[in-house]
Amino acid sequence: MGRNDSRQGSTRARIAAAAARIMAEDGIDDFALAKRKAAKQIGAAQGQALPGNEEIEEELKAYRQLYQAEEHPDVIAELLRVALHAMRALEAFRPYLTGAVLARTAGPYAEIELQLFPESTKEVEIFLLERNIPFSTREAKRFSGDRARSASTFLLAWDDVPLKLSVFDPRDERTALKTSQAGRPKERAGIAEVAALVQKLGPIVGDNASKRR
Repeated sequence: MGRNDSRQGSTRARIAAAAARIMAEDGIDDFALAKRKAAKQIGAAQGQALPGNEEIEEELKAYRQLYQAEEHPDVIAELLRVALHAMRALEAFRPYLTGAVLARTAGPYAEIELQLFPESTKEVEIFLLERNIPFSTREAKRFSGDRARSASTFLLAWDDVPLKLSVFDPRDERTALKTSQAGRPKERAGIAEVAALVQKLGPIVGDNASKRR
């Protein structure tokens, strides 16, 4: 590795560490925003290659384990319980938990991300309308290999927690979906796996649930 490559690698690592600290301390869940703030904070040169989300996620896990070891498990336990409640209600649409809550890097005000694989997007919309659950929608893209997959996304609140439902074609249930072509497949867990995680974590010890309400 040349001197320039070594310097760039060092700067990239510093940006990843700074971005993780910003996400942990400021409650930011947007990786791109955290990267920009971190690059500016450490005075990185414009055009500097930024770290991938996976690199920041690893730094975020380490930061929470080191500096937030007491309160963070309760935060995750509560978010997993809300996720499981939503998944059981949405069971007909084959829900999977993914994102920061599953990775256990989420903060107290994080968004729960679920992937759904119903026969049609309309079924999910009708489910929400019949229960008078307010929501907004937008379109997103996910990738399986080099092939793009469109996803209708419903944004709402569940038990006062932000919930994002990404709706895919049933045929995509068995494929590994990524947020970008270059990214790695997002891990996901079904109802049984999330229920096992909730049981393993046990009761919430602190007062995070009351703080959220």
